[in-house]
Amino acid sequence: MPDKPAAGVLTTAFSALIHAPRARVWQALTTPAELIRWDKSILSLVEPADDFPEVGSRIRWRYQLGSVPVELRERPVEVVHEARLRSNVSLGLFRFEQTWQLADDHDATRLGIHLAASNSIAVVGGTVDRFDVRRLAAEYVDGKLRALRQWCEAPSPSVPLA
Repeated sequence: MPDKPAAGVLTTAFSALIHAPRARVWQALTTPAELIRWDKSILSLVEPADDFPEVGSRIRWRYQLGSVPVELRERPVEVVHEARLRSNVSLGLFRFEQTWQLADDHDATRLGIHLAASNSIAVVGGTVDRFDVRRLAAEYVDGKLRALRQWCEAPSPSVPLA
């Protein structure tokens, strides 16, 4: 997807201030062993990617979307270490471009997430309209930011990440 979404694309953007160093937030976003610990919707790693988050790498997860287990696939298309991670993501039938943006904000990290998704999602027997797509995107983004902030602001885990 281009940086500026075309007509028929919904965008959702949220940001949060996380009281942790930018390197810490980046590590939580890009280390599969941490991702599975802070994102409670991730059930398991299906296809590891040793080179994640390098451009072109692919990673697959089993993911809980509401009451339905689905597959989440992510393929980074732009990586600026500790500053920006832009990926193409598919979450079941929901396909979108996800961009994480990190910036220093005094003694904290300003973390933004932006999703660009199609106006509707085709499903068996019809479509999910733009209102449901917007709701789904907002819930996804809000849940990620809240969980990530809670994880990064907590005291360092005493159990090694292996």
